[in-house]
Amino acid sequence: MAVDLIRLAAGRVAPPPELVRAMIAGQFPQLAELNVQPVARPGWDNASFRLGDDLLVRLPTAEHYAAQVAIEQQWLPWLAPQLPLPIPQPVAFGQPTADFPWPWSIYRWLPGAPADGAAIADQNGLASDLAAFLTALHKLDAHGGPPPCRRNFHRGGPLAIYDQETRTAIAVLGAAIDGTAALACWQAALATPWTGPARWLHGDIAPDNLLVRGGRLAAVIDFGGCAVGDPACDLAIAWRWFDAPARRIFLDGCGLDAATIQRGAAWALWKALIVLAGLPGTNPAGRDQCQAIIASILAEVPG
Repeated sequence: MAVDLIRLAAGRVAPPPELVRAMIAGQFPQLAELNVQPVARPGWDNASFRLGDDLLVRLPTAEHYAAQVAIEQQWLPWLAPQLPLPIPQPVAFGQPTADFPWPWSIYRWLPGAPADGAAIADQNGLASDLAAFLTALHKLDAHGGPPPCRRNFHRGGPLAIYDQETRTAIAVLGAAIDGTAALACWQAALATPWTGPARWLHGDIAPDNLLVRGGRLAAVIDFGGCAVGDPACDLAIAWRWFDAPARRIFLDGCGLDAATIQRGAAWALWKALIVLAGLPGTNPAGRDQCQAIIASILAEVPG
């Protein structure tokens, strides 16, 4: 008997727990007796379920997220031993079924709470920890790594891919922002493209992909957007989440040049603009913070 998927915002879907149990039983019967429970905070790109005490099931919520599953399966085992903090460890590679059309994964459970919901007494320390992690990632051998493409929303590729979308958002917002300053900041970043060798990048460094224990960074998750290219997109969190002192510690710790920092600010500006403007496919949950993000960027980053 077919099981209906749960309909989510922006055309996404998620399997109900009973379907996840059936998929596990059908493909990994040795795990069939383990309890399946939705995690407290569902993601956007993936639906996640706790499997027993030690495992996590993640399933893409739309077709354009499905290609990220194979990337994590291939590259996480290679990346993990070279990084200073834990990252997800694949345990099993699930296949599509009659009721769920995309591949999916089972991982080891990583303890910790998402940084945006955790009590962090020392944001400066977390900024330093994250900079050290990204510095290690950015220095890994990039030969043969996955290129930026539609699968990771072109993160690591040239900013020009989002030029028209950025200009559209500025026009839609009108007097709600300083459009002249936003356009000048964006154009300055476009004028400084990455010319160095490709580097590994995470692609989605955001508070909900950082796990915290005891107030310190304990793990980095969700590598479906990883690629090799321009690492500037990994700097966007400096404006999207850190306060001004932690932002400076983070940016200094990453050790990247001023032009790359400018592009990092532009990645943050693009995202804040399109979310605030409510362009199609954006997550409205972050809209309230976008005005503050835009204001910080325009105050600190020259156009």
